Amino acid sequence: MSALIDGDEISEEAELVWLEDISILDYVRQSLDRLPNRRGRPAYHRDGRMVGYAVLHARARPSRTSGTFRRRVFWLLPHDRDTAPQGLYATGAPAEAVDPATLTPRTKGQKTERSEGGPLSTPPHPDVVPPDDSVPR
Repeated sequence: MSALIDGDEISEEAELVWLEDISILDYVRQSLDRLPNRRGRPAYHRDGRMVGYAVLHARARPSRTSGTFRRRVFWLLPHDRDTAPQGLYATGAPAEAVDPATLTPRTKGQKTERSEGGPLSTPPHPDVVPPDDSVPR
């Protein structure tokens, strides 16, 4: 779960690789997986689909006991909001879900109003001037 990811566990990340356009996703699930290498697309053994993954620096050291590397994998399940907008997560989000717009290497990411199913914050159109509240109506 994202709440259980400690900053020390992702401190060796060099980059995040996205397999899909994350700008259209309200949230992605993230987990730390034990993988045999620092780089490259990891094997995926969950339902649903992998959306992205972390690549580690060349200096990242494997676990002394297992020889594996802990890397973040980002994924979605078939019942997540992107494919089932009126489903289980029409509002709210899974515990391990974060807004992909808040993700960068070495940062955990955050839940936001968007990831929890709230309204998307859209920037105002450049031709629209907000009303001046100082003028009496």
